Amino acid sequence: MAFGIPLEFWLFGVTLVGVAAFHKQALWISIAGLAAITAYKLLIAGFSEGAGLPGLQSHFAHEWVLLANLLLLLLGFAVLANQFELSNAPEAIPGILPQNWTGGLCLLGLIFLLSIFLDNIAGAVVGGVVARHAFRDKVGIGFLAAIVAAANAGGAGSVIGDTTTTMIWIAGVSPLEVAPAFIGATAAFAVFGLAASVQQHRLYPIQPHVGSELQIDWMRLVTVGAMLFALLCTNVVVSGFFPQLEHTLPALGLGLWAAIVGTSFIRKPDWTVLAPAAMGAVFLLALVAAASMMPVETLPKPSWQSVFGIGVIAAVFDNIPLTALALEQGGYDWGLLAYAVGVGGSTLWFGSSAGVALTNLFPEGRSAVRWVKEGWHVSVAYVFGFFVMLAIVGWSVSPVHQ
Repeated sequence: MAFGIPLEFWLFGVTLVGVAAFHKQALWISIAGLAAITAYKLLIAGFSEGAGLPGLQSHFAHEWVLLANLLLLLLGFAVLANQFELSNAPEAIPGILPQNWTGGLCLLGLIFLLSIFLDNIAGAVVGGVVARHAFRDKVGIGFLAAIVAAANAGGAGSVIGDTTTTMIWIAGVSPLEVAPAFIGATAAFAVFGLAASVQQHRLYPIQPHVGSELQIDWMRLVTVGAMLFALLCTNVVVSGFFPQLEHTLPALGLGLWAAIVGTSFIRKPDWTVLAPAAMGAVFLLALVAAASMMPVETLPKPSWQSVFGIGVIAAVFDNIPLTALALEQGGYDWGLLAYAVGVGGSTLWFGSSAGVALTNLFPEGRSAVRWVKEGWHVSVAYVFGFFVMLAIVGWSVSPVHQ
């Protein structure tokens, strides 16, 4: 203990401060933080599963599926994004969007809708690729924050749109109990969507393609569609019919990679994109692994106030263990919790897997100071959406039926 707080939290806090302050060295700082926390738990504090090497092995026997899934998804979406970009479709899309600030708003809206049916990482990555072509590589960090927020908001009310909402569904909560999160998500979108679109238009407006007629590589688009369809089917089938697989195999990541390998004979992917994506993936895995070792045995008593705080914490503390603890504790309004852990994690670039995936495409977004300063509208939107949802739906506790 130091000032009444377990030392693990101090080590994790120092790691997060280092990531925020020295974003160019974020990967090595996260690895160093994980190493320090692991050594402390291994040699001194022990794990909740036991002490020493047996405790460490038991801990990661539970965590490896989550970590493997994140690794496979982040690498897979890098390949998907590259196939999408090589198809020339992202170059053609700006021409059909409105040529004013509402064009950016429409793009964010499409990301929101896409994330309802697919993983929020997919929504953020696909949206980021289109934005890069629409704004000619001059995408403001405020708009990047809005892309992540749109992806997370779209997935907040869908049990197949985010890992946390899928966890809630598998635990026995009806999808109808999660769906009210769309109320808060829509209210939040109205704030950050409008603000970010105007902000980006002033910085650099949409530029449609000029010059020779674009040749769309439709077969590459077929590979992208096959990957997204495989992702959707895997999520629905595993979560709805074989939920036990979620704890034994990284099913979602394996489904995506099966589609990548299966379609590679149609159009060969550019495998060189995996190297930079791997660095971002290792960074996120290090933070998630470190967060999983924090001695958080319970959360504050369930209330709308504590859920609001969980959403704030989700920006720096992985929202997956937070959701797992909430499910174990019970007594929550699951729609409000889904909104909080989803949209709340958008307020920092490393607060969600969608943010880490997007900053693999836009490394300049890894400045926490600029993300908060230029993406101020996301924080305002989170608060606004939370209280709009609370005012309309109220606090409604639903039991978890395993």
